[in-house]
Amino acid sequence: MMTELTILVKKLFNLLAFPLIDLLFFFFAFVVNFDHFQILRAIGKGSFGKVCIVQKRDTEKMYAMKYMNKQQCIERDEVRNVFRELEILQEIEHVFLVNLWYSFQDEEDMFMVVDLLLGGDLRYHLQQNVQFTEDAVKLYLCEMTLALDYLQSQHIIHRDIKPDNILLDEQGHAHLTDFNIATIIKDGERATALAGTKPYMAPEIFQSFVSGGTGYAFEVDWWSLGVTIFEVLRSWRPYDIHASNSVESLLQLFSTVSVQYSSSWHKDLVSLLRKLLTVNPEHRFCSLAQMQTAPYLSDVNWDDVYEKKMEPGFVPNKGRLHCDPTFELEEMILESRPLHKKKKRLAKNRSRDNSKDSQSENEYLQECLEVVQQEFMIFNREK
Repeated sequence: MMTELTILVKKLFNLLAFPLIDLLFFFFAFVVNFDHFQILRAIGKGSFGKVCIVQKRDTEKMYAMKYMNKQQCIERDEVRNVFRELEILQEIEHVFLVNLWYSFQDEEDMFMVVDLLLGGDLRYHLQQNVQFTEDAVKLYLCEMTLALDYLQSQHIIHRDIKPDNILLDEQGHAHLTDFNIATIIKDGERATALAGTKPYMAPEIFQSFVSGGTGYAFEVDWWSLGVTIFEVLRSWRPYDIHASNSVESLLQLFSTVSVQYSSSWHKDLVSLLRKLLTVNPEHRFCSLAQMQTAPYLSDVNWDDVYEKKMEPGFVPNKGRLHCDPTFELEEMILESRPLHKKKKRLAKNRSRDNSKDSQSENEYLQECLEVVQQEFMIFNREK
């Protein structure tokens, strides 16, 4: 009798144990962390954090890794933006976006590993005095139209369309990046926050800030696209707006100043830009369907655009890295917590923490760090 009971218990254990083991194996097989990547070089930085080129050790595939210091994010009240960006990027994927592949964290930083695009951003090329042809910019316009139409289908307003956030791949195709201030609106909702980069922000964003009203929606991204296309073609923006301009002065500007288009541009291009730079959002082009009705885009095969069969008019030089070389120097020389020394630094910190009283010098900061640790969203697109 005892033998039969023992056999029964063993069978029951086997039934329960193997799925649990399989589940644990599955989980740990897809957990990605800092040690899975080799750090190659720094290529960018911003208020959000820094970006470097990395190589995944097992597949040898190259990515861009964006990393944000937790303490700095807490001090600048940016944690909410990081979490919102993660929430959005985990749910979307498109050929003309910079897509998220992995997200993870350690004691110091939050990490996002995304597509690596080596062609540089449009701002960099403007600063290098690249003269973009109408044909080259027409393709950017089409590719960004498909990206914005996709985001709109996912209820996402990007809110920061500008040359700095449009990256080129090695073939010259455009990809939209940086969802740090993006937002999601559903079921007829409207956004109301004053968010974006002033020279690219639509009039209704300022109007909403000044007088309340109904807020704004997806149309603001199409205005920003119009400003961006104008700037890439002409090297300056349609309105002379700077960060120091007051909101009230900008509303006055939009109501009194007319955009001056180049006489050398094709009349159909000017007509389309007028549709994007319409102050009244109700009359603005703001969808793929509307863009397809524009005479300037009547010859476009949109399937070919999506499949990257259209040949770009500008191909970045493959023999160089299209970014400011000072990023690498700053990381190596000036950075107090360089990424390439992270492993040794964290080990030293853990040893120090274990040897002293666990009472934090700053209890509030410690509580915030613990919340970030618990709520950070780990992601692996491969799984």
